[in-house]
Amino acid sequence: MTLPHSPGNVGEPRPPGAVQVHRLERRQEEEQQEQRQHSLHMGSSVQRRTFRSSEEEYQFSAADYALAAALALTASSETSWEAQLRRRSSAVELEERGQKRVGFGNDLERTEIAFLRTQWLLRQSRDRKALRRRTEEKVREAKELRELCSSRGPWFWIPLRSHAVWEHTTVLLTCTIQASPPPQVTWYKNDTRLDPRLFPAGKYRITNNYGLLTLEIRRCTAEDAATYTVMVKNAYGQASSFAKVLVRTYLGKDAGFDSEIFKRLMFGPSVEFTSVLKPVFAREKEPFSLTCLFSEDVLDAEQNIQWSRDGRLLRSSSRRQILYADRRASLKVSSAYKEDEGFYTVQVTSPFGLQEQSTYVFVKDAAAEELGAPGSPLNVRCLDVNRDCLILTWTPPSDTRGSPIFGYAIERCQGESGQWVPCHEAPGGTCRCPIQGLVEGQSYRFRVRAINKAGSSVPSKASEPVVMGDHDEARRKIEIPFGLGNKITVNTDFEDFVTIPSPPTNVHASESRETYVVLGWEEPRPRGKAPLTYALEKSVIGSGTWEAISTETPVKSPRFALLDLEKGKSYVFRVRAMNQYGMSDPSEPSEPITLKGKPATLPPPAQVQAFRDTQTSVSLTWDPVKESPELLGYYIYSREAGSSEWQTVNNKPIQGNSFTVPGLRTGKEYEFCVRSVSEAGVGDSSAATEPIRVKQALATPSAPYDFILLNCGKNDMVIGWKPPKRRGGGKILGYFLDQHDSEELDWHPVNQQPVPTQVCKVSNLREGHFYEFRARAANWAGVGELSAPSSLFECKEWTMPQPGPPYDVRAFEVRATSLMLKWEPPLYTGAGPVTGYRISFQEEGSEQWKPVTPDPISGTHLRISDLQPGKSYVFQVQAVNSAGPGQPSMPTDPILLEDKPDAPEIKVGVDEEGFIYLAFEAPGAPDSSEFQWSKDYKGPLDPQRVKIEEEVNKSKVILKEPGLEDLGTYSVVVTDADEDISASHTLTEEELDKLKKLSHEIRNPVIKLISGWNVDILEQGEVRLWLEVEKLSPAAELHLIFNEKEIFSSPNRKINFDREKGLVEVIIQNLSEDDKGSYTAQLQDGKAKNQITLALVDDDFDKLLRKADAKRRDWKRKQGPYFEEFLQWKVTEDCQVLLTCKVTNTKKETCFQWFFQKKETPDGQYDPQTGAGLLCIKELSREDMGTYRAVVSDDRGLDDTILDLTGEALDAVFTELGRIGVLSATPLKIQGTEEGIRIFSKVKYYNMEYMKTTWFHKEKRLESSDRVRAGTTLNEIWLHILDPKDSDKGKYILEIVAGKEMRQLSADLSGQAFDDAMAEHQRLKALAIIEKNRAKVVRGLPDVATIMEDKTLCLTCVISGDPAPEIFWLKNEQPVTFLDRYHMEVRGSEVTITIEKVNSEDSGRYGVFVKNKYGSETGQVTISVFKHGEEPKVLGEM
Repeated sequence: MTLPHSPGNVGEPRPPGAVQVHRLERRQEEEQQEQRQHSLHMGSSVQRRTFRSSEEEYQFSAADYALAAALALTASSETSWEAQLRRRSSAVELEERGQKRVGFGNDLERTEIAFLRTQWLLRQSRDRKALRRRTEEKVREAKELRELCSSRGPWFWIPLRSHAVWEHTTVLLTCTIQASPPPQVTWYKNDTRLDPRLFPAGKYRITNNYGLLTLEIRRCTAEDAATYTVMVKNAYGQASSFAKVLVRTYLGKDAGFDSEIFKRLMFGPSVEFTSVLKPVFAREKEPFSLTCLFSEDVLDAEQNIQWSRDGRLLRSSSRRQILYADRRASLKVSSAYKEDEGFYTVQVTSPFGLQEQSTYVFVKDAAAEELGAPGSPLNVRCLDVNRDCLILTWTPPSDTRGSPIFGYAIERCQGESGQWVPCHEAPGGTCRCPIQGLVEGQSYRFRVRAINKAGSSVPSKASEPVVMGDHDEARRKIEIPFGLGNKITVNTDFEDFVTIPSPPTNVHASESRETYVVLGWEEPRPRGKAPLTYALEKSVIGSGTWEAISTETPVKSPRFALLDLEKGKSYVFRVRAMNQYGMSDPSEPSEPITLKGKPATLPPPAQVQAFRDTQTSVSLTWDPVKESPELLGYYIYSREAGSSEWQTVNNKPIQGNSFTVPGLRTGKEYEFCVRSVSEAGVGDSSAATEPIRVKQALATPSAPYDFILLNCGKNDMVIGWKPPKRRGGGKILGYFLDQHDSEELDWHPVNQQPVPTQVCKVSNLREGHFYEFRARAANWAGVGELSAPSSLFECKEWTMPQPGPPYDVRAFEVRATSLMLKWEPPLYTGAGPVTGYRISFQEEGSEQWKPVTPDPISGTHLRISDLQPGKSYVFQVQAVNSAGPGQPSMPTDPILLEDKPDAPEIKVGVDEEGFIYLAFEAPGAPDSSEFQWSKDYKGPLDPQRVKIEEEVNKSKVILKEPGLEDLGTYSVVVTDADEDISASHTLTEEELDKLKKLSHEIRNPVIKLISGWNVDILEQGEVRLWLEVEKLSPAAELHLIFNEKEIFSSPNRKINFDREKGLVEVIIQNLSEDDKGSYTAQLQDGKAKNQITLALVDDDFDKLLRKADAKRRDWKRKQGPYFEEFLQWKVTEDCQVLLTCKVTNTKKETCFQWFFQKKETPDGQYDPQTGAGLLCIKELSREDMGTYRAVVSDDRGLDDTILDLTGEALDAVFTELGRIGVLSATPLKIQGTEEGIRIFSKVKYYNMEYMKTTWFHKEKRLESSDRVRAGTTLNEIWLHILDPKDSDKGKYILEIVAGKEMRQLSADLSGQAFDDAMAEHQRLKALAIIEKNRAKVVRGLPDVATIMEDKTLCLTCVISGDPAPEIFWLKNEQPVTFLDRYHMEVRGSEVTITIEKVNSEDSGRYGVFVKNKYGSETGQVTISVFKHGEEPKVLGEM
C-alpha cells in the first residue's frame, strides 16, 4: 500500500496536521478491510448453514439463542476496547512522528513505512494462525457430521411435486432422499398401496437409483387423477412426500389448473351447504334456532363461519349461542325479542369462494297478559344522555289487537337491582319522551308498555344500560396512554378561576312536541371550576312578568323538559347559572316557543304490488314514502281473499321497499297492504293489492342431466336424459340437443325445433367416432341453462344379445316406507323379447346394489314397500331376455322416504247428484300442469266407463255406471311439478257397495229424522205430540193423517209446522177417548220424502190420559195456595221426628192448619215468611201412630197434604230412629256397684222392637242367669255381673243391630280395670250394709202441726236400726225433759210423744234424734199453738 503524495514535494517536510490525517486514514482503511473480511466470512458461513432442503427447517434451541446474545455483547465490548486503545496509540504515534519528521525528513518516513509493514506482517501471521485454528475446528465438525450422517433416518433432499397433464400422456414423479442405511420405498395412490403387478403391463414403472426415486404413469386417464405418496423407512425413522396429479380431459374453462378437480386436489374439499335455511316463525320470549349442514368439515369454523342479521355480524352472548359440531352450524337464541327479527345470513369460506345462505326470522308478539291488549313496543333507545335527563325513543308495535293505542307506560331499572318501577306515561301519539330526575353517575335501563282500552301489553325488551354524566366534560379531556396500563389526562379547559359564573347563552327549544318542549342552552363561558346548576324562568308573551319554574331536583344539565305548558300560548324563557359562590345574571330570552300540534302519521306507500315467488311465498314491492326523515320503516299485513281480518306479517319495521312474504298456503289467494311507521305511530293502510294466488313464479328451467345411450346403429344414436330438476313453474315445451365429435373442436346443434320428449335420435354420425351431447330445456319463460356435457359415446352398432337399458325411471307416491317405481321398456331388445325386469336399490352413501325382488317381474311398474323411513335410496332397472340381464338404467336421484304432512291424497265419495267420484286436489301444481289418471298403472282411463272433470288445481273422475269392472287401483300424477305430486287409491268391492248405497240414498233422498214422535204433557194438562227432522225449505209440505183421515188445526187440536227448525207438533187441549188412534206425519221437500207414525192405543193411551188428568188437576190446585213440598218426615240427631212441608203462592189471609187423626193439633208450627210448616214429635211412640194432615186455604182455594204414619211408614221411622240410636252408642264403660260389676253404653234412643242387642264374653254369647243380667232403658244398654269372680275376666262385646245398621262395642274386663271395678264393688257393698243398719226415722212426723190451747198433742214416728237405736226428743234443738205434761212411749219401731194441755209456750220446732253404732238421723216437726177464737198460723223459722 502506497501513501498518497505528490512528486513535487517529496523531500519537503509535512505539517503535523497532514501526518495525523494520513495516519487516521490508514487506520480506517485497515479497520474497514478487517470488517469486510469478517463480514464476508460470516456471510458465507451463514449461507452454508442456511442452504437447506425445501422440506427442512433449521430449529434453534433456547440455549442457542442465549449463546448468540452473549457473543454479540462480548464482541461489541471488545471492539469498543480495541478502538479506544487504537485511538490512544494513534495519538501518541502521531505526536512522535511529527517530531521525528521535522528532525529527520524522509528517513523517518521510510522507518515508519518499514514499521507499518512489519506490523502488518505480524497481524497477517496472527490472522493465519487464527484461520488455521478455525479450519481445524471446521474439519473436526465435518468429521463429526459425517459420522452422524452415516446413521440417520431418511429425509427428502428434493420432494415430489404436483403435475397437471393431458389425457393419454405420460407423467413422471421424482424425488431425492438421503438416508443411511438405504431405506425401504413404498408408493401409494389415494392411501392405497400401489402394486404394478395388479395393473396392465407397463402402466406403472417404479425405480430407485441411489436415492433418486421415480414413478412413471403411462397413458394417463381420468382414473389416474389422484394423490400419490411415497413412504421411505429405515431403522432410524421414516419420511413421506406426496404430490397430486390432475388429468385434463378436454379443453375449456373447466380444464387444467382452473378446473374444479385441480382446485379440489390442491386446496382440499369444497365446503357446500347440504341443507336449506327455511323461514322461522318464532314467538316473543320463546327460543328459536337456525341450523345448516355442510358437505365437509369446516376448518377453523369460528373464523370461517359467520352469522349476520340485516348485514350486522353476530357474536355469541348470554342470550345467543353460535355453535358448530359434526358439519352442523347452528345459531340458538334462548329468549326471542322482536328486535331479533330480521334477515339472517350464514357465510362459509371455501376454496371456491364464499358460500352463503339466507332466510328471514319472524318474531310474533307474545300472548297478551290481558285479553285484547296490544303487542309490545320495540327498539327502545336512549338519546341525548346528560347528567340528569335523556330522551327515550321506541318503535310502535304492529299489532294493536283491534283497539288503538292511546298511551305508553315507561318503566326504569336502576343499576343491577332488577326492580322495574314506573317512571312516566307518554301519550299514544308519540314514541318519544323526555325522562328527568335521574341521578348523575347511576346507570339505567328502560322498557315500555303499550296501552289501549283492553289493558297494557307485555313489556318491551330493555334498552341498553346508560350512565348519566356530563359528556361535554368528557370531551374536554384527552387521555394519552403510555407504558403498560398508564395514561396521562390532559384537560383542555384552560379557564381562569371564576367565582360567580356568566349567564348561559343560546336558550332555544331543542325539541317541541304536542305535550312537551325540551329547552336547551349553552354553558356559560367562562363557566368556572365549581359545579353548576341552573334556574329557569318563563314568561307568557304579553304578560311582562317572569315566573320561576319550580323543579323537584336541581337542574344540572343544559337540557330541561317542560311538561306543563298550555296549548295556544307563546312563551319565552331565560336561564340563570348557579354555583357555590352565587347566581349569574339571566340569559338573553329565547325566541317565542309554543307547543306543536299532534304529530301526523306518515301517509301509506303507493303502488303496492304483489308478484308470485315460490310455492309458499309472494314478493311485494311499493313506492317508498318520499321526504320522510322520521320514517322508521314499514309494516306489512296479509289476509286470505274473502276474509275481513288482517294479520301482521312482520313485527319489526322493514327498511326497504320490497319484501318476500313466506309461510303462505299453496294455492290460496291473498291480499296485502303496507303501513308506514314513524315516531307518531303506525300510519293508515295502503290500498289492498289484487288477490294473488300463491304459486311458483314462471322462470326458465334448469339444465337436463344424466345422459344415457339407449340404442346405437352404424350412423345414428338414441340419446335419453333426465328432465330439469327445476322446471320454472311451467310446462317443458321441449329440448334442444347439441352434439360434439371428440375429434373436432366445435359443437353442432342436433335439432332446430324442440324435441317434446326426453329421447332424441341423432343421425348422420360417423361410425367408430366418439360423441358427447348436451341439452337445454325450454318453457314459456325461454330456454334454460345449458347442461354439462355427457360422457363420450362410441358410435358403434349394437349387436349384443342382451337388451339395452330401460329409461325414464321415476318414483311416484313416495311415502315413509314405500314408493311406486315406473319405467319405460328398453328401445333395444337384443336377441329376443324382454321377459322381465330386475330392480335393485342402493342406500345413499353405500356402493352395494341389492335386489328388490328375488326374481324378475314382468310389468313396467312395481310398488316397493318395507323401506326404512327417513333414509334415501337410489334405484336402477335392468331388462332381462333369454340371453340374460342387459345394461342397467340410469340410477334415479336419491329419494328420501318421509310422510309429508301436506301430501294430497285421492278422496272418494258421492256428489250431490249421486255420482261416485274420485277427486284429487293439488294446490302446489303449476298452472300448466295436467292430471294424468290411470287404472292399475296401465295407461289412461276408459272414457266409456268414466268421466273426467278438471278445475283449477283439481281433477275428478266420475264413474258412469259403477260395477265390478271399476274395481282396481286408481292413480294420478301431476305433470310439470318440481316435486312428486301423486297418489293412488284402491277401490274394493266392499267400499264400492257402500258408495252405491250412499248414491242410492242421494238419488232417492229421505228427509233426515232427528227425533221421532215424542209425547209431552204441558203445564195445564195439554198433550203435545211432536217430531223433529232436518232443516226444510220453505216449499216443504206436511200432511197429518189421523186414523186414515187427514186432519187440520181445530180449537181442541192445534197443528204447528216450523220448516226452518224442521219441527212438527200437535197440541191437544183436552185429551179424551176421541183422540185415541194412530197419527202419521207425511213430509215432502222437493224429491226428499219421509213418513213417521205414532200409535196412541191401549195401555199407552190410558196411561197418557191419566197423567194428563193429573197434570190438569195439579195446575188447578196451584191457582191458590198450594204445597210446594208435601209432608215428609225427618229424624234429627237428637232422635226427634220432624214432620215438614212447604207452602207457596200465599198471602196475608192464608190459613195453615195441622191435623192428627182428623183432629186439629196445636203443636204444629207455620212460618208465613218462608211458607215452612213444622211438627215436632220429641219421643215417638205407638201413641203417635196415625194420619197427619196439613191444610192451607184462603179465598182462592184449598190444598192439603197427608202423611200416614202407620204400617210400613211407621216402621221406616222407627228403623231410622234405631239406626241413629245405634250410631249414637258411646264406648262401653265399666262400673262397680254394690251388687257386682256393671258394663254399659249410653244411647240417644232405644226401642226393643226395632233394636236388638247381644252380649259376648270371650267370643261366646251370654245368656241371662242368676249371676249375669242384661237390660236396656230408653238411653242405656247394660250388663250386670253379680258377685264377680276371676272367671268373669276377659273381653266383652256388645252387638247392636237396627235394620241394616249393625255396630259392635268392646271392653276388656281384666287387669287393672277388673281390680278397680272390684274395689269399687267392695266399697259400695260395705256402704250398703252400713246404710241398711243405720238408725233412721222412717216415717210419721209431719212437717207442720197446729193445735188449739188446752188440747193434747200426740206425735208418732217409725224408726229403724240394728242394733236398736237410742231415742232422744229435742225442742228448739234442746233435749226435752219428760215430766208433767210430756210423755214418750216406745212400742217396737213406733215412738210416740204426748204433750197434755198445750199452751203457747209449747210452740216451736221439735225433733226426734235416733242413733246406733252405724249412724244417726233426726226427724223434725214444727208445732204451732193458737188460742181460742184465733186463726191458726204457722210459726216461722226459730
